[in-house]
Amino acid sequence: MERAAHWNRVYTTKTEQEVSWFEPLPAISLEMLESAGLTAESCVLDVGGGDSHLVDVLAARGLDCLAVLDISGAALDRAKARLGPAAEVPMWIEADVTSDWTLEPMDIWHDRAVFHFLTTPDERARYRHHLLQTLKLGGSAIIATFAPDGPERCSGLPVARYSSAQLADELGPAFELHEARLQSTRRHGGARNRSSTPGSSGHTEVVTHRTATADSNWWFCCEIVELGGRDSKSTSPVS
Repeated sequence: MERAAHWNRVYTTKTEQEVSWFEPLPAISLEMLESAGLTAESCVLDVGGGDSHLVDVLAARGLDCLAVLDISGAALDRAKARLGPAAEVPMWIEADVTSDWTLEPMDIWHDRAVFHFLTTPDERARYRHHLLQTLKLGGSAIIATFAPDGPERCSGLPVARYSSAQLADELGPAFELHEARLQSTRRHGGARNRSSTPGSSGHTEVVTHRTATADSNWWFCCEIVELGGRDSKSTSPVS
């Protein structure tokens, strides 16, 4: 409950432009989703989606198998109000990702900024349990965390930091790495950011507008490779 109270306080006292993670267009998330094989028929779960604009873009593209999970009811309420009639498309799940909740199998699990807040082995084990229970065989998990040179705290809370190899170890042998991308962000008013994909030639520059110091984030995309008996059909999410 303390964690929920913290995030409800954030989303009731700050506008979306006042939080450092705000993105008017979640460009890298969309790139990673497309790399994971996103189609109009894909079922996508946005973990910690809260007030993110990702669900807006996916609904506008015609996806109708969407779910957004967040610990903050205030964040979900803001997203619903912003979407208007389109808010009827996604399933909204108010829950801590490590608590008890269920969802029908999904094609893509997207988590831009939850996993690094799980600082104990028990929390991470419960996260992996839900990941394995929710993601279809052959489905993709897209998880972003702070890199080893990233901040030690975010929004006043401690965070764990990972290299791509460390994150792969955390997820375990059921997953096969598809892509890892390092994004360096300078968060003080519209700075230029560099991101690079290991194994590619040169660097790709992206321009974003973020608002505090220089951070590095790992974006990690992997495919689930072994889960016996998992149904591979696309189905609408049901709690």
